[in-house]
Amino acid sequence: QSFKLLGFLDVKSVPCSRESVLYGSVGSLVVGLGHFLATSRVRRSCDFAVGGFICTMLGYWFYCRYNLAQHRIQQRMLKEGMRNKILFEGSSLDPERKQTGNEGSNS
Repeated sequence: QSFKLLGFLDVKSVPCSRESVLYGSVGSLVVGLGHFLATSRVRRSCDFAVGGFICTMLGYWFYCRYNLAQHRIQQRMLKEGMRNKILFEGSSLDPERKQTGNEGSNS
């Protein structure tokens, strides 16, 4: 089953959304409870808990999406490198091919 946050964000299908909501919940609990234990003010602690949820969720969201983008770039580079390796293997353009004395010198 899918779970929609705020009616439009499908937590199951969007990358990083599930972890962001979970870490945001934990951040909310820690910040709100910590503020309550320090001040014993319930309403202000709830405000801090909501702020902690938003900050933690957005912070982890950007962190996770940045890592996901880097991972996809690395995958694309690796795929292209493998394609080039297969394409140029054994040809004169192969950088790993050892050049013999007659092939590499024009003097």
